[in-house]
Amino acid sequence: MKEINLASVIATKRKERGVTQDQLAAFIGVSKASVSKWETGQSYPDITFLPPLAAYFTISIDELMGYSPQLEQSAINELYIQLAEDFARLPFTKVIANCATIIKKYYSCFPLLLYIAKLYTNHFMLAESLQQQEALLHETVALCERIQKESGDVRLNREAVLYQAICCLALKNPQEVLDLLGDRPKRILAEGILVSQAYQSMGAVDKAKETLQAELYQYVMASFQILLNILQQNMDTFGKAEEAYVRAADFARIFNMKHLNPNNVILLDALGAQMYCANHITEKALALLDEFVDTCVGDFFPFALQGDSFFDLVDPFLHDFEASTPRSEKVIKESMLHDILMNPAFDALHDHREYQRLVQKMQKFLRKA
Repeated sequence: MKEINLASVIATKRKERGVTQDQLAAFIGVSKASVSKWETGQSYPDITFLPPLAAYFTISIDELMGYSPQLEQSAINELYIQLAEDFARLPFTKVIANCATIIKKYYSCFPLLLYIAKLYTNHFMLAESLQQQEALLHETVALCERIQKESGDVRLNREAVLYQAICCLALKNPQEVLDLLGDRPKRILAEGILVSQAYQSMGAVDKAKETLQAELYQYVMASFQILLNILQQNMDTFGKAEEAYVRAADFARIFNMKHLNPNNVILLDALGAQMYCANHITEKALALLDEFVDTCVGDFFPFALQGDSFFDLVDPFLHDFEASTPRSEKVIKESMLHDILMNPAFDALHDHREYQRLVQKMQKFLRKA
């Protein structure tokens, strides 16, 4: 991140123009000693001198101070990844305090604020108390509302609405979710198709193909998530739940989901195992847990969304999501063991030798990590 660096900027710009400290001092109306102190950082110019200094060097006051309220996307991605790692290795309150400092410094960098909202949404559960969790969720809602009111960016606004809805759901405010998103699904309008057709009309055939693949890729991921939710919502009706599971498994096979997004596959394995365990079909439950563990300890890490032989043009699209891993690798691994494999839904399997073997296998994997 760029820090205020007035001293070096004045010195550099003065030398670039080929003027002496005496000449700059005469123009501004101060002593040579004052200019010397500015350039060595011993003191700062009076605020009234900033406009004439900026005008003298033909730069903005922000440039004069070596400060930018905005960050490039690459810098935002790097910062996101670093903060996600900090949540895994540093005290929660320390990371939140760091985030608060960053927010104040870049309060008008709306893409960064959206990434902070993503971080908070994915890490609020690490707070020690329910009160702290709720406070962070409310802060995230406030960030999302600011983005919507001030950014003027349609894409950012749309994402901010979604993260605000997620927070409202976590805060047990379902009516606010409906107020934000509407009370029924909107008609699907695949914007990527229109963008692809526009590129096609311009003769940019490769760009048209790339756009269409990226659109389909997103719909594949979204459709799979919907199937997982249908499975989860129908756990009390075995026939419906198993049908959802079978369709999701077929979907995963057809679209090579284990390669594209192995996280989706382990979620399906875990939900399928819960379904079969709840219906006392132990053999199938253990078989799915075995697949779950094999995927976790196999090629899951380092986790990254990726294409395949069919989605062979999505790399530029995925590159924009360099920071897409919502939590650090350490936090994800611990969640695999405690939140999924050792879920109370599998209490009936605790005394089963195969289940114990799988838990030990995961624990061994975590110790090596």
